[in-house]
Amino acid sequence: MAAKVFESIGKFGLALAVAGGVVNSALYNVDAGHRAVIFDRFRGVQDIVVGEGTHFLIPWVQKPIIFDCRSRPRNIPVITGSKDLQNVNITLRILFRPVASQLPRIFTSIGEDYDERVLPSITTEILKSVVARFDAGELITQRELVSRQVSDDLTERAATFGLILDDVSLTHLTFGKEFTEAVEAKQVAQQEAERARFVVEKAEQQKKAAIISAEGDSKAAELIANSLATAGDGLIELRKLEAAEDIAYQLSRSRNITYLPAGQSVLLQLPQ
Repeated sequence: MAAKVFESIGKFGLALAVAGGVVNSALYNVDAGHRAVIFDRFRGVQDIVVGEGTHFLIPWVQKPIIFDCRSRPRNIPVITGSKDLQNVNITLRILFRPVASQLPRIFTSIGEDYDERVLPSITTEILKSVVARFDAGELITQRELVSRQVSDDLTERAATFGLILDDVSLTHLTFGKEFTEAVEAKQVAQQEAERARFVVEKAEQQKKAAIISAEGDSKAAELIANSLATAGDGLIELRKLEAAEDIAYQLSRSRNITYLPAGQSVLLQLPQ
């Protein structure tokens, strides 16, 4: 009797385990920010895009392919040439995500690794096309315009593959060694030219100052000569008095000066 009970329990447990396995294989989860595309062995890829949550499928017949629909970054380096035939090294940073409604087409025509197959090729194509429109100097002075042009063209190109570009930015922009050395030499030459111009301007200013000073001295001499011709020696006597007054004032402020009355001996109050 007990053996039959245990046998019944074993069969029930086995049936329950089989049923649990079947149910578990018929369920799948789609995490937040993800979408699923169903591949049916008999009907192929379904046009329906499955959203977030837990869903049912037919075991063995159907298979879910999960796509991440959140924005993801990618850096793509490109070496290209400018309008004046200078080598340019550019690194483009892209934030991309697929269009959820076009996931069946993306999976069918491109595959799960769509970013590896599409982004490097179209980025290289657009960068080469845009950079070739600008000289090396314009790539530096008009960087915002270049970045906007690349973003517009690349966004339009990526849309044909069912991709959305949330952000496109130029993170790195350098030129070849020869061009960099030429730019440095040009800057040094410009600095030397500015220094030479400053020296010339300084000499001109000093020349003008000397001329003005000489003209002032000449005018002063002319005025003195006219005064002497008009007043005779009176001007000279006046200058002598002014000089004597200034000397006396300076001597009166010095502690090392002693005044003696006229006609007295240097040794005061000593018997003669």
